[in-house]
Amino acid sequence: MLLNVNMARIIAIANQKGGVGKTTTAINLSASLASRGQHVLLVDFDPQGNASSGVGYPKNRIELSIYDALIGDVAFTDCVRPTGITELFLVPATTDLVGAEIELIGSRGRERFLANALTEVTGRFDYIVIDCPPSLGILTLNALVAAHAVLVPMQAEYFALEGLSALLTTIEQVRQAFNPGLSVEGILFCMYDPRTNLASQVRGEVEEHMAGIVFKTVIPRNIRVSEAPSHGKPVLLYDLRCVGTQSYLNLADEFLQRQIRPAPPAAVAAGAVAAVDTAL
Repeated sequence: MLLNVNMARIIAIANQKGGVGKTTTAINLSASLASRGQHVLLVDFDPQGNASSGVGYPKNRIELSIYDALIGDVAFTDCVRPTGITELFLVPATTDLVGAEIELIGSRGRERFLANALTEVTGRFDYIVIDCPPSLGILTLNALVAAHAVLVPMQAEYFALEGLSALLTTIEQVRQAFNPGLSVEGILFCMYDPRTNLASQVRGEVEEHMAGIVFKTVIPRNIRVSEAPSHGKPVLLYDLRCVGTQSYLNLADEFLQRQIRPAPPAAVAAGAVAAVDTAL
């Protein structure tokens, strides 16, 4: 394995475009990795707190959140909570995190608050998965500075290509300015419908221009995946046999297989930006 056994691999799930399956992927990839025996921490870094409620922590169940660890005098480990899956833990978020964006803007080293906080727990987990907000602000910057790699969920739509180009540009800027080891873990097509010509065309163009980066696994539109968050459960606890669960388990297996191959070069984001711009 490429992982240092004493240090978690940190994966940011990011896309500035909302509604692409970002939080759903953060929840269900984390749960699927945990079901494969990996010790996983899901960090909800979105003020909406959907990843938290999606694993059983609605706002009224949250006493300490990521905001308290970043801004207050609370230890990061005090904010870690168990979930319904033995190997999966959560650091929840609330709307208080909006205040953190404002407070961090004027702080020295504002881009490293999350990275510094995570040092308390990197030796306790195999993977740390960060659910980023749907924007490219200071919170997402913190996540990208803290992460080893970025997983990008996207829909197979034309406008999604434009959003992907903007995100890859941001990743490259962060890599150059703050985090030279940052790489693109992969691009994941979510809510995928292979029956449409547009979906096949967009996927084909991305795969052509970004060979080796796009996950072979795709996540189809699936009602059980959509229903699971309202029950406060990852889909594998809600309906183990549904196609959505099987897709996320396949994603976890493909993700883990990638970890034993040589890591993609950190500069892959730079080439990816040019490739996507060409596709556009």
